[in-house]
Amino acid sequence: MKTTNPDEEQMASAYSTQRRPPHATVGSHTIEEEVFGKAYDPRTVRRIWKFVHPYRRRIYISIAAVLAFTVTQLAIPLIIGYAIDSGMVEGGNLTNLGWAIAAFAAMVLLNYGASYLQEIQVGHVAENVLFDMRRAMFARLQAVSLSFMDKTEVGRLMSRLQGDVNSMQEFLETSIVSVGDAVLLVGIVVVLLSLDWGLGLLTLSTMPALFVVRLFWLPRAKRAFWKAHETNSLTNGAMAEGINGVRTIQNLDRQQVNLDLYDDRAYHNLRTQLTGSKYAQVMVPIVDTLTGIAMATVIVAGGSLVLNGSLQVGIVVAFLFYIQRFFDPIRSLTMQYSIMQRAMTSGRRIIEVLDLPVAIDDKPDAVALTADMDGSVEFRDVVFGYDPNRPVLKNVSFRVNPGETVAIVGPTGSGKTSAMALVHRFYEVQSGAVLVGGHDVREVTQESLGRQVAMVLQEPFLFTGSVLENIRYNSERAHRDDVVAAAKAVGAHEFIERLPQGYDTILEQRGSNLSLGQRQLLSFARALVADAKILVLDEATASIDSYTEREIQKALETLLKGRTGMVIAHRLATIRGADRIIVLQNGELIEEGNHDQLMEKGGLYAKLYNMNYASFDDIPDEMLENINAGAART
Repeated sequence: MKTTNPDEEQMASAYSTQRRPPHATVGSHTIEEEVFGKAYDPRTVRRIWKFVHPYRRRIYISIAAVLAFTVTQLAIPLIIGYAIDSGMVEGGNLTNLGWAIAAFAAMVLLNYGASYLQEIQVGHVAENVLFDMRRAMFARLQAVSLSFMDKTEVGRLMSRLQGDVNSMQEFLETSIVSVGDAVLLVGIVVVLLSLDWGLGLLTLSTMPALFVVRLFWLPRAKRAFWKAHETNSLTNGAMAEGINGVRTIQNLDRQQVNLDLYDDRAYHNLRTQLTGSKYAQVMVPIVDTLTGIAMATVIVAGGSLVLNGSLQVGIVVAFLFYIQRFFDPIRSLTMQYSIMQRAMTSGRRIIEVLDLPVAIDDKPDAVALTADMDGSVEFRDVVFGYDPNRPVLKNVSFRVNPGETVAIVGPTGSGKTSAMALVHRFYEVQSGAVLVGGHDVREVTQESLGRQVAMVLQEPFLFTGSVLENIRYNSERAHRDDVVAAAKAVGAHEFIERLPQGYDTILEQRGSNLSLGQRQLLSFARALVADAKILVLDEATASIDSYTEREIQKALETLLKGRTGMVIAHRLATIRGADRIIVLQNGELIEEGNHDQLMEKGGLYAKLYNMNYASFDDIPDEMLENINAGAART
């Protein structure tokens, strides 16, 4: 199987696309569609409906409640008009007035009940759909291969988990209401024309003006909203970068320069936001003016008809109520149009995450590694590259025997970390095979492989939580005594006991309230509690002082006892104790043996060791080239 999947590369490219000018195009879509999208996308709606489908009963109840609410909105003006004409005019009729009051009270109660029921049902559906979407997206992101995650900007993924899902929630909460708005709009037109078609047509004659205004307003408003959205993203990005890089900024005395740069972006964002606000608010006075014109028309024309006896007062009053309500659904549907456009784009991006291909997956007949596996690791002619056309490992073959500790060394870029990642099957080899316990890693379940291969990274990742929870992160069933025993074994118990709450001390983000050495010892304790047969140490002693390194070396002896160890180390002084040393260069295995054997060979390892460099990383590239050239001549 190939290391990368074309679909993954396409998706990663889409996630990491740099911002383009407002009128740039992506395929056949303008960049504006990245913010506003299509007004309606059937494919997106079908996929999102799968999340809504389990709650369809509540949706139907909500629609029924909205329609009932709409009926009350249409009925109340008619009841008021009836009360005026049949119960108050020409001496009045108390019976008719009483019925009108009773009907009005019933409509008000129905209005309240329908509105309450609709809010409860829609809120329940929207929150549950939001939860299900985020859970599905998080589960997918946990399963995708690292080849995708390596190319993807975390911030954009977080945007999908937060912003895009929130957009869908807003759409779900307002879309049911928009059904009522559409019905109310149509209902008002029908009622006005049925009460008096002449006055109704005269009243509705102001509507073409509104549609003409919208025709010119909408494109400009969309561009203004897009620019406001884009400048807001740039401003937030500058803020996040400034906060995350505050140490470097203060170290380089860049505070004022960064503040000026942020001010420029924030001011540009302010101007675009004000422009967008202007377009958002311009419709309000226009709608209010048209409402006033329509009401004035009813009062003048309707009043004339009342005076000559061809129209009842109650109908004119009902007309005025309907005109007041008529523009509310128009305003609401205008807002819903923009919400729907954003929701379609958000829905498409959510679907992109849900459809991410899982390149690393268990075969249907995959076997589970058991605790009695021998713990051996073998590479057979392994070829691997993050880009298939540029292999990082080239036909690498070696075997690590059960219980043996092998150090893998080589200059930066030689493929050491890549080889370790293949043992855990974070990536797929292009050709050849990696075997663990005699089984090809592609033939075993990932869960069992994870239980038998423990990794300790150069900078261990500690999660927010207690020390106890972090140590037993890979083995939640581990007892507190097991955690304490592991901490004592690697030399972490003493400093843990000195913490404010000992093992119950809550660690700050990434364990920042501990030193690097302390975090490393906790990761060793975590690996010991996991009790894996194979231990992979990826530069676990890099970037620490000599004293801490000696303490960690003691912990390593305990950790590696009885286990198969694969140790990546740059510092030559930490390699001598290994049973065997494998030297990689440019993705090829060039030497193999223990320290004494390699020194006798006089090859690359011996030459570098005799130069007294503390680390392979300290060796200049020119010197490596000279050594290789000399080896080639001999």
